[in-house]
Amino acid sequence: MKMTAEPTQAAGASDMAHIVLSFEDNRLAGALFGQFDEHLALIEQKLGVDMRARGNEVEIRGEAGATDQARRALDHLYERLQAGHEIHVSDVEGAIRMAIAQDDQLVLPTMEKKGRMALAQISTRRRTIHARTPTQDAYMRAMERAELVFGVGPAGTGKTYLAVAHAAQLLERGQVDRIILSRPAVEAGERLGFLPGDMKEKVDPYLRPLYDALYDMMPAERVERALAAGAIEIAPLAFMRGRTLANAAVILDEAQNTTAVQMKMFLTRLGENARMVVTGDPSQIDLPPGQTSGLIEALRVLAGVKNVVTVRFEAKDVVRHPLVAAIVEAYDADATRRRAAQQGAAS
Repeated sequence: MKMTAEPTQAAGASDMAHIVLSFEDNRLAGALFGQFDEHLALIEQKLGVDMRARGNEVEIRGEAGATDQARRALDHLYERLQAGHEIHVSDVEGAIRMAIAQDDQLVLPTMEKKGRMALAQISTRRRTIHARTPTQDAYMRAMERAELVFGVGPAGTGKTYLAVAHAAQLLERGQVDRIILSRPAVEAGERLGFLPGDMKEKVDPYLRPLYDALYDMMPAERVERALAAGAIEIAPLAFMRGRTLANAAVILDEAQNTTAVQMKMFLTRLGENARMVVTGDPSQIDLPPGQTSGLIEALRVLAGVKNVVTVRFEAKDVVRHPLVAAIVEAYDADATRRRAAQQGAAS
């Protein structure tokens, strides 16, 4: 990619810029700009710049900071295309978020300020995932370096999906011998015995999100072989008691629905050369009233313990439909108002 930059001064503006980017591969440039330049239009909308494409070039005008953010986002996306990856609207949104985060200094020191974006990534034979938010970046890096990671926050932020992707990567690299995925089946309660089928068939509906992530990261036939051979094990939390999980990538999903006793039991299963990721949303606890969530207690008890990292996601980290983020924010605001009202009534 070639770039020419011409800082300009406009009436009433003190820091305007004009940049022209030229991409050598016309085919990749077309994929970068998107159908009917939809990717460029999205960058315009999010960053408040003006972008015009001509052939394999794109002209960017606007406030200098926003213009540079647009350049970095396009540079990163073009590099992904050169590496053979496809890009979609969600990837463009992620590149924009990360470019903005660089300027806000919300990212880890490993990301170069004002330079190319060195985003964390997870790669398997089937696909490569790049961080789409600063929190995802921190989460992916934490899973690389820490033995126990808590990913906490609302739905749609990628907590479970990225954890399963990381586990698949470790298995493919030979860094672990197996993947163990677990989840409490709180909704079923004591009624599991009345459901049809064997135990696997009884709990599969509650573990479906874990299966979905696995099949997205690994070829279906590889997943089926690994399940049959025991290299991938998907089991309800109750089956973890008494085991020592060594040489494994272990994931506990929906951890907000564990009891304090269950959580302690699970965490103490950690064996030699094992990595454990615990995910959950404290705002969606399905336990009986008055029962303490094991996730909430573990976050309190383990705060500050070496090699235990907690990454907290927020509504702004939601990478599903934009409306999901708005829904999460609305519920958070309502909860804040309710707490304030209760405190006012108590006083």
